[in-house]
Amino acid sequence: MEAFDLAHVITAHGAAGKPYLEFLRVPSLSVGLYVLPAGGVDGQRPHAEDEVYYVVAGHALFRAGDEERPVAPGAVLFVAAGVEHRFHTITADLTLLVFFAPAETG
Repeated sequence: MEAFDLAHVITAHGAAGKPYLEFLRVPSLSVGLYVLPAGGVDGQRPHAEDEVYYVVAGHALFRAGDEERPVAPGAVLFVAAGVEHRFHTITADLTLLVFFAPAETG
C-alpha cells in the first residue's frame, strides 16, 4: 500500500517547476497534480486514456467536447479517451488531482 500526503505532493509540485507532476504510476492507473495559475492557459491535448479530475482549489470554466461548465473545489470531472478538453477563464489558481486509466502514455 502507498499513501500520499497532498501537502507534500503540492510542495514537490512547486519544486518541480512544471504544471503537471505525476506521483503514482502502476500499469492500470497514473495519478498526478496539475496546477494552472489564474489567467493561465491550459495547453493539453486529448489523451489516449480515460481521465478523471478532482478540483482541489480554484475556479475556472471547463470544456469537454461540446459541453462547458464552471468548476470549483470539490468538482469531479470525467473525460473519455480522445475527447478534446481544457480549462479556461481561470479566475483563481487551479489545483487538480488527475487520474488516468490505464496509466498515461504521453
